[in-house]
Amino acid sequence: MVIKTDELPAAAPADNAREHGSQAGGKGRPNAADLPSVMLLNGDCSENLKKEEGTSEPPRENGLDEGEPGDETTGQEVIVIQDTGFSVKILAPGIEPFSLQVSPQEMVQEIHQVLMDREDTCHRTCFSLHLDGNMLDHFSELRSVEGLQEGSGLRVVEEPYTVREARIHVRHVRDLLKSLDPSDAFNGVDCNSLSFLSVFTDGDLGDSGKRKKGLEMDPIDCTPPEYILPGSRERPLCPLQPQNRDWKPLQCLKVLTMSGWNPPPGNRKMHGDLMYLFVITAEDRQVSITASTRGFYLNQSTAYHFNPKPASPRFLSHSLVELLNQISPTFKKNFAVLQKKRVQRHPFERIATPFQVYSWTAPQAEHAMDCVRAEDAYTSRLGYEEHIPGQTRDWNEELQTTRELPRKNLPERLLRERAIFKVHSDFTAAATRGAMAVIDGNVMAINPSEETKMQMFIWNNIFFSLGFDVRDHYKDFGGDVAAYVAPTNDLNGVRTYNAVDVEGLYTLGTVVVDYRGYRVTAQSIIPGILERDQEQSVIYGSIDFGKTVVSHPRYLELLERTSRPLKILRHRVLNDRDEEVELCSSVECKGIIGNDGRHYILDLLRTFPPDLNFLPVPGEELPEECSRAGFPRTHRHKLCCLRQELVDAFVEHRYLLFMKLAALQLMQQKASKVETTTSLENGDLPSSAETKSEDSIGPEAGCEEEEGSSVSGLAKVKELAETIASDDGTVDPRSREVIRNACKAVGSISSTAFDIRFNPDIFSPGVRFPESCQDEVRDQKQLLKDAAAFLLSCQIPGLVKDCTEYAVLPMDGATLAEVMRQRGINMRYLGKVLDLVLRSPARDQLDHIYKIGIGELITRSAKHIFKTYLQGVELSGLSAAISHFLNCFLSSYPNPVAHLPADELLSKKRNKRRKNRPPGAADNTAWAVMTPQELWKNICHEAKNYFDFTLECDSVDQAVETYGLQKITLLREISLKTGIQILLKEYSFDSRHKPAFTEEDVLNIFPVVKHVNPKASDAFHFFQSGQAKVQQGFLKEGCELINEALNLFNNVYGAMHVEICACLRLLARLHYIMGDYAEALSNQQKAVLMSERVMGIEHPNTIQEYMHLALYCFASSQLSTALSLLYRARYLMLLVFGEDHPEMALLDNNIGLVLHGVMEYDLSLRFLENALAVTTKYHGPKALKVALSHHLVARVYESKAEFRSALQHEKEGYTIYKTQLGEDHEKTKESSEYLKCLTQQAVALQRTMNEIYRNGSSANIPPLKFTAPSMTSVLEQLNVINGILFIPLSQKDLENLKAEVARRHQLQEANRNRDKAEEPMAPEPEPEPERAAEDVGSPQTA
Repeated sequence: MVIKTDELPAAAPADNAREHGSQAGGKGRPNAADLPSVMLLNGDCSENLKKEEGTSEPPRENGLDEGEPGDETTGQEVIVIQDTGFSVKILAPGIEPFSLQVSPQEMVQEIHQVLMDREDTCHRTCFSLHLDGNMLDHFSELRSVEGLQEGSGLRVVEEPYTVREARIHVRHVRDLLKSLDPSDAFNGVDCNSLSFLSVFTDGDLGDSGKRKKGLEMDPIDCTPPEYILPGSRERPLCPLQPQNRDWKPLQCLKVLTMSGWNPPPGNRKMHGDLMYLFVITAEDRQVSITASTRGFYLNQSTAYHFNPKPASPRFLSHSLVELLNQISPTFKKNFAVLQKKRVQRHPFERIATPFQVYSWTAPQAEHAMDCVRAEDAYTSRLGYEEHIPGQTRDWNEELQTTRELPRKNLPERLLRERAIFKVHSDFTAAATRGAMAVIDGNVMAINPSEETKMQMFIWNNIFFSLGFDVRDHYKDFGGDVAAYVAPTNDLNGVRTYNAVDVEGLYTLGTVVVDYRGYRVTAQSIIPGILERDQEQSVIYGSIDFGKTVVSHPRYLELLERTSRPLKILRHRVLNDRDEEVELCSSVECKGIIGNDGRHYILDLLRTFPPDLNFLPVPGEELPEECSRAGFPRTHRHKLCCLRQELVDAFVEHRYLLFMKLAALQLMQQKASKVETTTSLENGDLPSSAETKSEDSIGPEAGCEEEEGSSVSGLAKVKELAETIASDDGTVDPRSREVIRNACKAVGSISSTAFDIRFNPDIFSPGVRFPESCQDEVRDQKQLLKDAAAFLLSCQIPGLVKDCTEYAVLPMDGATLAEVMRQRGINMRYLGKVLDLVLRSPARDQLDHIYKIGIGELITRSAKHIFKTYLQGVELSGLSAAISHFLNCFLSSYPNPVAHLPADELLSKKRNKRRKNRPPGAADNTAWAVMTPQELWKNICHEAKNYFDFTLECDSVDQAVETYGLQKITLLREISLKTGIQILLKEYSFDSRHKPAFTEEDVLNIFPVVKHVNPKASDAFHFFQSGQAKVQQGFLKEGCELINEALNLFNNVYGAMHVEICACLRLLARLHYIMGDYAEALSNQQKAVLMSERVMGIEHPNTIQEYMHLALYCFASSQLSTALSLLYRARYLMLLVFGEDHPEMALLDNNIGLVLHGVMEYDLSLRFLENALAVTTKYHGPKALKVALSHHLVARVYESKAEFRSALQHEKEGYTIYKTQLGEDHEKTKESSEYLKCLTQQAVALQRTMNEIYRNGSSANIPPLKFTAPSMTSVLEQLNVINGILFIPLSQKDLENLKAEVARRHQLQEANRNRDKAEEPMAPEPEPEPERAAEDVGSPQTA
């Protein structure tokens, strides 16, 4: 399915004929009926849906509150998209007519795609569709075709080939032959990626109706492999990628390649020859094939003799597949089987992902001949150029045109977002290939005479530059180090301005690629920029960091619109002639008007204010919180800035403070009489308010009034602030004064309304401000100091608190980084976070965070060293150098020796050093002398230097010993961070006799790519509204909204995207709660597949998805599948982190319960007791979770009739309930009932035993009743631990809860009445739906 953008004109938003056929796997597209309009386009992915579902606080569209689409309006708008589908009959040559479900929005081209994917028509590519003898235009929508209606017959008519069509046909046949072969996924090409779910579910889960597995208790083998059991020290790597049965594909042909006789000579061209192919069939017959305008036939050429005449059998076939069927029986048999298997796979295993996902391990693969791959590598295939008129794509034009599309209503916005997204994902792919070509030395520089570091490149209309400090541009900022970080800062700026999306302001397409130790920035090219000098073209900003500065009224007007959402202050600076220039961005943000008349901004590396904790400024004191923590620290470069998330959090925090201060003053005014007002006017209170604000920048800022009164006070302030802002004369002066004081106290730039903005040029070396602005500059400096202090005193402690309360549960380095970044904490603060964890009173409960943090610190430090290490390695020594580095980093072997590449071949004469060396390469063998001691010394030095954290280890074994790390985890982390791919095999890291890695173990090195992720805004609003509804307990409405969001996401992103994954997971959970297990299974299966494909097969998110799927499988009585899914999840968690993680307790409880259900008691106890130990460690021995864990263990002992142990555990649980909840709580009562029951059973057993002792074998023994646990009771417990439960609350709790809910949702009172009817949607009617729904958000609640 490579011919994606088949014949789209360059500018047409290529929505890539959504691979919808694939979605149905040849079964007549079942899904088309449910989603009439949502066509699965080829979408794209990254960054998690900003937060886990639980917290549905939007990453507020940077303050541009477009207002949520109100339910009424969206209702109507959405209808536009959902035209109902209808079915048409397809009449194709050689097969029975069949009907196909289509939708009026589809293009004719999309029916083509479906036919090219169906099992019985997949071998055709060159055909047109005719209705009543008239040919349909490829690009027309079905609704515009006259006479097309329900039941119309479309005839498939074979068209003559052209060279292009013949190539497309051969490529398509090759794709069909390779469709089950995973090598593209292992090699990271064409947006293929891995998925292993089907290995564990034996095919599709949807068939559960037909085979109720395990319900009759057929003996299932439940014993997991040894390495999955609790306490196992073994962490094998091979099970990560189990061998899929379908991967040893049936061989249809031995060879299919282009013939050496191409292209046809002139006289043959005039006979209609287009090209020649060479084939060796599975029976070893060698044949030469001519592709002509009429189709394919055998010719009489051999390898050394050209004879284009037809050979016998003289069979002309329009399809290459039909011809091969004729000449090779094996091909005929195997091709049919292959296609059958291909269409049985789940479509999500086959659809391309929007951005490439790379695998860090791969099995040894044999390298097979492949003509298309070979041709692709050596022709100038730049993206999909051969499908587009005019060869290369004008990326800049495409990126900007899509932004200019109209966006007034929902259908327009969807079309626009889809186009933006598609172009972005294509641009990212092209930029990545170009960057690799640049570093591999395959692109000619545009300034070849300069030294390699300085060179710049243009390839495929993309401009590439290297991350080195060219011409001392960054001399004052840290030289090469600054030049290395500037591109990522710039990318963040581009991302931000794109998100604000101001009409008329344009940014460049930007992708940052790290590959082989180099950083390459790829940018689209501003029209005309290459023809003129930079000095002439910059009409806004500065090209020399603030010496010469210019401004432009149109730019000021455009940037002014971004200033509010981005919190950027419009300010004045002095240029070298001491003239004042007004700017609304940092000085180095440049404005250039392209030849296309568009206003571009570039160099956005200082969009956000500087981080003063890492920018020592002589003569400036930081607040006490900073100096206490040892700041300011000198960093390697001076481009450290605060993250956008931090700026937003800080402003939010200040807003709360502002409201509280104003409320406090209003109350004081009210309480006191005239005398206070006089003192107020004399300015006593403001000063006290100010001191208050200074002190209260700590975590608990503001005044803690008794709640009731302060709430009403805040409401008053809000009203007051709004009236004053609307400049209404009715407000009395004292109230104005209150607002003014509060504004002043929190540092607002306006005195009538709350408005905080930052001046990004403060503390910029070389930027000077006019005298008249000194006050403003002073205030801005203070604001920056406060923000730096806020990060240390609020955000980092807040993060640690969230980790202590398990509100966030990072499982590996990437998820920890994600959690830090969501709170606006840069990774350079990792050392500080770890210090705080160490000093925390709950140190033991943060053990997992500490381990992940230390691992992240070590691998990041190693990555910094690896980067410079790789720059000195030439291509021929790459695998030797990487394996040597990994040995020094992870192997216990004390003195690994590097193999220099010269060993393999002797060259006649040592050629002189070529001039065109890779950038920065000095002595090419310097890397070979590195030793493990030296590397670990450097890692510790780097950790101290960069993260300010002291590591206590001088070798990998010491690190593992001291910090409880796993070598396999470190290997995974370093590989993901640097792009290394290693061979899938068991490595003996701990051997002291031979190094763990040889150069054969390093298979590849991939690029690490950073890019912008365009968002689907409408879909996201729907998703959030749906989450909000669910959390209020309106499951049905929530479900509808989220379904709608799914439709819109599909419309924008195509079928595959992280956000769609979150949508599917939530839908599955809702269906499960509402008792529809089949729907839950189908949605969750898609979520797992998608998570594997777009996030990675062992990403923590994938592990979570596996656990949810196992629960739904168990509920649908697929017990053995549920177990194998849970075992898979446990294996992945052991690999990614290890056993000692709070999430492991949940997983082990799940496994233990399922095993209990299938009466594997001893095995069940191993998992449950491990869960008990982990829960006790992380939640403390008195926690309710521990009580529950005790109860689960007791139940298994009861089933084993070991009543003493059962009683012991249940007593522990009972004690916890009694102390935590009191005698009268239901949980305590339940537990005491259970204790009684156990005691009776124990007594009965004892009696029977005594009877036996007394009377010997003749004793008359009543049969003992040992009951296997019922499936429903096991499922109930599973629901409890997974937090999906209508928790039976006591009456009192219910009252409180109801009051709380009523208070929270007064606004929705009207809706509430309407919804009452639907409330008993839950499986168990008596509990309270609101509560259940609140738990839907996060799996950790129980």
